[in-house]
Amino acid sequence: MSANAATTAAFHRLRRIARLLDSAVGIPGTRWRIGLDGLIGLIPGVGDLLAALAGLYLIAQARRLGASGWTLLRMLLNWLIDGLIGVVPLVGDVFDVMFKVNERNMDLLASDLQRRGLLS
Repeated sequence: MSANAATTAAFHRLRRIARLLDSAVGIPGTRWRIGLDGLIGLIPGVGDLLAALAGLYLIAQARRLGASGWTLLRMLLNWLIDGLIGVVPLVGDVFDVMFKVNERNMDLLASDLQRRGLLS
């Protein structure tokens, strides 16, 4: 398997995790989708920590795939914004559903890797 094929396969695994976290299930009667991040975030204290760790895992894997420093910084800033607002009761839960930090970060990673020819 070539380096690009391995990077592409790893990226698609990360993209599936991001979708599971951010938009796995449609909310009936709406166009909104919610994922595990929004659901486990409802568990006081522990939920936000688990969701934050999952997001940090995706960023660590982006680094392993060769994301640029600028992309990693932008991903970390998104993650930090999500984490800080996410701890505010109710407001944070709504923000998690709307902001979709993990999918947003995977979009940044995809753009970076494509621009540098590392993702086919």
